[in-house]
Amino acid sequence: MIKTLTKHGNSLALVIEKPVLELIGADADTQFDISTDGQVLILAPVKDLGRKSVFRAALDKANARYPKALKKLAE
Repeated sequence: MIKTLTKHGNSLALVIEKPVLELIGADADTQFDISTDGQVLILAPVKDLGRKSVFRAALDKANARYPKALKKLAE
C-alpha cells in the first residue's frame, strides 16, 4: 500500500485506514511507538504496560523462588 502525507496544521499526517487499524488491534486511543533506522519509519502499537509489569514481576518471583531448578532446566 502506498500512502501520501496529508497537511495537518504545521505538520504532516499519515492516515491509516480502519481495516489496517483493526488488523493490528488499534483505535483512536492507541498510542504508538515510533522509531527509525534512518531510512525506514516503524510504527508499533504500545502494548499494555500494566500487563508487562505484572508479567515481569511474576517472572522475577519465579526466578527468585526456583533458581536452581531453572538453571538445571537451562542446561
